[in-house]
Amino acid sequence: IPFHKHHSTLSTGSWDAYFGNAQASSSEETGEKHLSALVQGRGMSQTPAMSEKVVEDHLAVHTLIRAYQVRGHHVARLDPLGILTADLDSFVPSDLITSIDKLGEISIYTLPLREIIHRLETSYCGHTGVEFMFINNMEQCQWIRQKFETPGIITFSDREKRTLLSRFEDFLARKWSSEKRFGLEGCEVLIPSVIMGMPHRGRLNVLANVVRKDLDQIFCQFDPKLEAADEGSGDVKYHLGMYHERINRETDKNIELSLMANPSHLEAVDPVVQGKTKAEQFYRGDTEGRRVMSILMHGDAAFAGQGVVYETFHLSELPSYTTHVTIHVVIGFTTDPRMARSSPYSTDVARVVNAPIFHVNADDPEAVMYVCKVAAEWRNTFNKDVVIDLVCYRRFGHNEMDEPMFTQPLMYNCCFPDFFKPDGEPKSISCPPTGLNEEVLRHIGEVASSIPLKDFTIHSGLSRILRGRVDMVAKHTVDWALAEYMAFGSLLKDSIHVRLSGQDEVDKRFCVPMNHLWPNQYSTFYVLTCLCCLGFELGFAMASPNALVCWEAQFGNFHNTAQCIIDQFISAGQAKWVRHNGIVLLLPHGMEGMGPERSSARPERFLQMIKDDPDRYPEFTGDCEVQQLYECNWIVVNCSTPANYFHVHRRQILLPFRKPLIIFTPKSLLRLPEARSSFDEMITGTKFLRIIPDDCPASKNPEKVKRVIFCTGKVYYELAKERKQLKLEEDVAIVRLEQISPFPFDLIKAKVEKYSNAELIWCQEEHKNMGYYDYVRPRFLIVHPKDPMYVGRDPAAAPATGNKFTHLAELKRFLDTAFNLEAFKGRSF
Repeated sequence: IPFHKHHSTLSTGSWDAYFGNAQASSSEETGEKHLSALVQGRGMSQTPAMSEKVVEDHLAVHTLIRAYQVRGHHVARLDPLGILTADLDSFVPSDLITSIDKLGEISIYTLPLREIIHRLETSYCGHTGVEFMFINNMEQCQWIRQKFETPGIITFSDREKRTLLSRFEDFLARKWSSEKRFGLEGCEVLIPSVIMGMPHRGRLNVLANVVRKDLDQIFCQFDPKLEAADEGSGDVKYHLGMYHERINRETDKNIELSLMANPSHLEAVDPVVQGKTKAEQFYRGDTEGRRVMSILMHGDAAFAGQGVVYETFHLSELPSYTTHVTIHVVIGFTTDPRMARSSPYSTDVARVVNAPIFHVNADDPEAVMYVCKVAAEWRNTFNKDVVIDLVCYRRFGHNEMDEPMFTQPLMYNCCFPDFFKPDGEPKSISCPPTGLNEEVLRHIGEVASSIPLKDFTIHSGLSRILRGRVDMVAKHTVDWALAEYMAFGSLLKDSIHVRLSGQDEVDKRFCVPMNHLWPNQYSTFYVLTCLCCLGFELGFAMASPNALVCWEAQFGNFHNTAQCIIDQFISAGQAKWVRHNGIVLLLPHGMEGMGPERSSARPERFLQMIKDDPDRYPEFTGDCEVQQLYECNWIVVNCSTPANYFHVHRRQILLPFRKPLIIFTPKSLLRLPEARSSFDEMITGTKFLRIIPDDCPASKNPEKVKRVIFCTGKVYYELAKERKQLKLEEDVAIVRLEQISPFPFDLIKAKVEKYSNAELIWCQEEHKNMGYYDYVRPRFLIVHPKDPMYVGRDPAAAPATGNKFTHLAELKRFLDTAFNLEAFKGRSF
């Protein structure tokens, strides 16, 4: 293996000559022993024993070189404080201990042994430790060797050295000494030159020196006398993000810098950054990552300890998720590995993608700058991830309020310019109808039921599905799947990008017809994962309002493994960071005897986080429906018809602003014959229905109705079936609540007043302490003083039973109560 060009004869020429002579020498039975060309070429007379010693010395030197390349980083001087070593053991690895007796006399070499060791020590055991020999690509390994083994390669001009100076942290420390700011003292070199996602440490420094946020905007968060003119609840100064365009002083060209807002859940921002980067690349046509890139900053403990890091690495080379390369910078605070992890380094997770790892002492700014330069060159050369491990310390402890011995006003406001006026308000508070021309519906239906290629043999099961679609299109009806297909297909026609992913998405082959509906349309994508994927899609949705980005859970309650993204980013993101996002969560939900893990999407959790006041009847001017949507933090729906499911997807794009949309999607309704919709419910002039009123005989004689049942979701079909069997269609009305939040006060009030003589019932299939009851009851009381009676399953700890018999018994029990007109006589709540 060549060491470098200055002593290539040490490792290549000598060996070539030696083995060439060995092949030409006579066989052992002649008894002749020829000297190697290595010895002959130097005009030296050596015995065969001496020649064998030269070979042993060659092997020893090669072993020495490889030992430094493989294990030199273990004894590199990485700790600025000199307290810890990276290795778990306190002794130097034996293969790095050398002596003249071990190697023998090799002064005949091109480089003396002492010079070889000096160069190896300088390259691999100084303030930089390089992990790269695990990479299974010889070209890449040789590239890294050249960058570190060449003598004198780390040099800087005076101008480059001046860029390393920073006085920002000193100013903040003197001016606001008692404020938390998670400063960079002890890691002052951490001021990168491109956009990134990062934890809170050093964020203020990056905002000021890299993104160039106005200093008065930063200072006003330290001084209570200075007030920021921002909407929303705000967030602490070291969580905020920023978007800015500035001049790159190295190229004199504009560069767009975007620092993502991040909660205290340190690594949760990783997939969000990657999603936004992927979206920017997608919309710019950047298929190789040459114009848009990402840098992720990590704390060492979080990098090793949070599984989302591992997930993000594994997304990095998937076709629909790759950003082509990410530079990872790990801020290592000299954490003792014996107390923090089971490996010497926090960066070992990066080995899964063959990313080189550069460990560097953060107190050596020139070494840091050179390593960053090599990382950038690696990115441009190989388009692969790279990791920089800054080994540093926290001069003032975890934050400036700590005793080290013991241990921003303007939000990230990158709103969509075509949607908002200069004051941040939408250009309009109205939404056009979401219906379509019948010809468009027919065209999408015909493509959805067609075979993409001629003479193409398809599976018999798929053939049956396509025949069923042909029949539905001929009858001007749709089921759940075809309604979704038409919603997505119609948005593609309007140059809206549709991106669908999640935990158990359909195979890409089912998307082939959808990708060929219209000329020059966008496409759809699919993948299988959870927390990391949801964060990625959230980031993707941030980049453009003209994209319907959907994430679907395999079963609704499986979203709890992504709870951090839901709580910190989706629910509160706009309030904390003034960041609009239109991501759609599709959460399969329904009590069908499938057990506690495959039944409930936990609607109570989403409803609990709604910010509307249950004790106040809202007063709106203009379009009440759209005004409510604009003021909420997210929208929660449970559609009972394919047509409404179609409309809610289209409304998500046609609204003049963006809000997260939570859809509790059905399971059994996908195949239920009654769950069909007509084209008439989807044509031009139609729209999403917040409630679906009853159309049975009870609605024609409301004064004679004895009971009105309000419900949501698939339980409607079980109630309607039971009512028909009991012949109570004139006595009991059923009203479906399709949009649970924002609560349709105006429509519910109208229905309560219509059935003024009837008992009010809220019926749900969920247990009483779950589902929707605790959310809807106080809002019903605002509409009318008549308290709705509860009908449903009793309170329970688990969301559903795993026993089919018990499930059916519970269903029969609450259906009997729902239609027993004497059940609540004399009772009040």
